[in-house]
Amino acid sequence: MALTTTDFPVHDFQAHTRPGYPPPPITLPEVSLTPVGDPWPRPYYLERGLRRVAPYHYTYNTFCKQRWRGRTLLDVFASEFRDRDREYYKNAIETGQITINGQPCVDLEAVVKNGDVISHTLHRHEPPVTAQPIRTIHEDEDVIVIDKPAGVPVHPAGRYKFNSVVEIMRAERHRGFNPLPVNRLDRLTSGVMFIGKHPRSAEALSNKLRGRTVRKEYVARVKGRFPDGDGEDGNAGVVTCNEPILSISPILGLNRARASGKRAKTLFRRVAYYPPEEAASTDGQEQQQPNEGDGYSIVHCLPLTGRTHQIRVHLQFLGHPITNDPIYSNRRVFGPDLGKNDSSGEHDQEIVERLNKMGKTELAGSVDYGDHERDVSKLVDQTQQMTVSDLRQLQSGKKPLPQTLHAGAPPPDGHDYSAADPQYAELVKAHDEMVDDYNRRKGEKMTGDKCEICDTPLYSDPGPHELGIYLHALAYSDLDRQCRVGIPRRRGVGHWR
Repeated sequence: MALTTTDFPVHDFQAHTRPGYPPPPITLPEVSLTPVGDPWPRPYYLERGLRRVAPYHYTYNTFCKQRWRGRTLLDVFASEFRDRDREYYKNAIETGQITINGQPCVDLEAVVKNGDVISHTLHRHEPPVTAQPIRTIHEDEDVIVIDKPAGVPVHPAGRYKFNSVVEIMRAERHRGFNPLPVNRLDRLTSGVMFIGKHPRSAEALSNKLRGRTVRKEYVARVKGRFPDGDGEDGNAGVVTCNEPILSISPILGLNRARASGKRAKTLFRRVAYYPPEEAASTDGQEQQQPNEGDGYSIVHCLPLTGRTHQIRVHLQFLGHPITNDPIYSNRRVFGPDLGKNDSSGEHDQEIVERLNKMGKTELAGSVDYGDHERDVSKLVDQTQQMTVSDLRQLQSGKKPLPQTLHAGAPPPDGHDYSAADPQYAELVKAHDEMVDDYNRRKGEKMTGDKCEICDTPLYSDPGPHELGIYLHALAYSDLDRQCRVGIPRRRGVGHWR
């Protein structure tokens, strides 16, 4: 969404607050038709290892997008901006907090058209991000090279504005500083980033990246034993993935390997493989050969193109997604095979529906981040193989088996149980509904409290595993320079090695 703001009277937050405590709220009328939302100093405070932003009033302004044309204002907001429920948007339209061309629009059936400017004034609650500093690796008169912490978006987007790399760097320097990110990193990815100090240097660096004269290196921790690849020494072999990448759902941030997508190429090399602890034990007993899908590998990644989620999508296609990737390593979304070698598009609609149904608050709760992935996999497989009698027994209980996922998928043995019992499909549906409800409650992130100013339900703090994934931009280099950073150690997630 394109955002514009106007200057708002500056409040001296620092003069009226104690260190580590949130600044006082800004008092505004219930409805504001004048764009607001640019407090200075930025209302940051640090607490429990997180950088927080005190809630503030803010106005979003955007032109009507092509896909919105001909739809009602309520439908656009309820479907496109899912962090609040339909009832909230209905009330916001009726009270004039959502306007078209600066005018209140109390008609819920009002249709938006090309050229309309849609505004939404709200009491904004930004999610907290890690309090880890944005470390400067190198700085000269043209560019700043930083080590971006995981979990911090680069640009203001969605629910994030001040908790972004651009705004944090501006707040740390001065209000007139305009950082210009050159390379893009996903919010969940950490590592090397180039920030131009002025348009000329930013454009020069961007041209280098587009001209493919810069070597980009990433490191990832992935599921299972990554293949040896081609080479004289198996450990030094290279695996090449040339699958084109297509955006399946921009709203959900879902991309897949598809023949109709944009050309993409990534080189991978396994650096190390770590089998499960029981397989690696040396207690004198004969060691059991681990399954190729067990344990994890550290993989060196060289993207030769720059598509969105390229490394994450290619690793998923190869059958070795990033261990704690909330989207591409999600069995509830992709089933037990996690989309391995799937480039058909046959199940895209189902995948989008599952991802959409889960919502943002559930994604992190549906991925295993600990040392129990094998147990989860076994439970998934057991659920897939349930018979009619199993489902009936399950339906008679009060809740599904813990962590049973995607029970409606075809069983691995290929047997069509619905042919033997017409009630099977209904039982599967009933079980899936129980699973959805169970996981929805298990993954709920609401605290039960509401904001005293805007009555918005408040979220709990994100866990460490929700602040990043095991994907790190290790180095960028060309003939002129090389910038490299070490692998981070994240509390609560486990070590990379």
